[in-house]
Amino acid sequence: MNFSSLRHVFPDSARITDAGHLELGGIDVVSLVNEYDTPLYVFCEETLRNRSKEFLDAFSSLYPNSRVAYAAKAYLGPALARLVQDMGLGMDVVSGGELAVAKFVEFKADRIFFHGNNKSSDELGQALQYGVGYIVVDNMHELEVLQSLATKMNRQQKILLRVNPGVDPHTHSHTTTGILDSKFGFPLSTGQAEVAIKEAMTAKNIELCGIHFHLGSPIFDLEPYAEAINIVLQFISKIKGAEDWFQVFSPGGGFAISYTESQIPPRPIDYASTIVSSLVDGCAEFGLRQPELVIEPGRSITGPAGVAIYSVGAIKEIPEVRIYSSVDGGMGDNIRPALYGANYEVIAATRLFETPTTRMTISGKFCESGDILVKDAFLPSLKSGDLIAIPASGAYSPSMASNYNMNPRPPIVLVNNGKSSVMRRRETLEDMLICDL
Repeated sequence: MNFSSLRHVFPDSARITDAGHLELGGIDVVSLVNEYDTPLYVFCEETLRNRSKEFLDAFSSLYPNSRVAYAAKAYLGPALARLVQDMGLGMDVVSGGELAVAKFVEFKADRIFFHGNNKSSDELGQALQYGVGYIVVDNMHELEVLQSLATKMNRQQKILLRVNPGVDPHTHSHTTTGILDSKFGFPLSTGQAEVAIKEAMTAKNIELCGIHFHLGSPIFDLEPYAEAINIVLQFISKIKGAEDWFQVFSPGGGFAISYTESQIPPRPIDYASTIVSSLVDGCAEFGLRQPELVIEPGRSITGPAGVAIYSVGAIKEIPEVRIYSSVDGGMGDNIRPALYGANYEVIAATRLFETPTTRMTISGKFCESGDILVKDAFLPSLKSGDLIAIPASGAYSPSMASNYNMNPRPPIVLVNNGKSSVMRRRETLEDMLICDL
């Protein structure tokens, strides 16, 4: 695959050096590998900041009363959390662990939204103690537990209710969350959402402030947002007393990125135009005041910023069948191809001036036949020791990484203007054994 045709899949700082090497953040990948070894995840700070600014500018220009919260499940660590706060974003967390990272860097509590379909009492207690801005309540059990905890702790907690609009966003079934048959949210069509709102309106120590929904991810079509917003606003308008509590509205995130050459997702301004016009028109049609708008990009911030770098090891050629080029990572650091059938592009990171001539499959080192990163890619004829790069790897690859086969997780390095810094060091065997007795 020609690098120029893949330019939109790589970080903003990606370049080709005079030697034909991939450069990220002003640094040759060979230099990065010499310092940090492989497998290695490289994050481009320029891209992180550019994508954040694009979402902030797109929504604020069309709807000033809007807020952008980074969906931390895409990837989170202390270094990134500090960057998120510095870039002016709020944060959407889904676990006590993610909340702990936010607390560790002293992330502003009132800019945190706590999501999740089965938060424990301990997690809810931690959220109350830290004073998070909003807890997004997903079910009746959680509402009851939160009410009890808030009363015991003498806290007044703002909440949003997560509803399920029953809209199919036309993405992978494993990442579709807004249809009726989902573990997430109060369904609208069954009457359960209405019951939950009435309970929340009368609950002590809880202040119902608005509604949240999330359709799934990644969403390339704009129409599902418009459809779901209209359905949810119409529902809200029929609730007696909605004018007393409907202050915040969140259609979630799920914004798509380019994983492959042919994928061209909507721009942030395109998502903003559809979401804002649907919200403004819907509020006018159903007689609702315009609420604060909260959107939650995650993948679309970190995904394009990350590139995975691997070294080629064993090469196995099966005549007239396939060539397997195995690398020193795989499903342990990127489970998405095995889990979702996700597709990626791949380049020979030090041979970018060479014409791709050979069809081969990039396989991992893990003891599973399904450990395939990229199937049937066209590359120069690789040899052991070559470096390959897989772009669009900054979201979900590091956050879903495991120690399968007792392999350590790779480091993550931030690059910018010719300088690199470690966001997460490489794990050691001692790290992996520390919890074992």
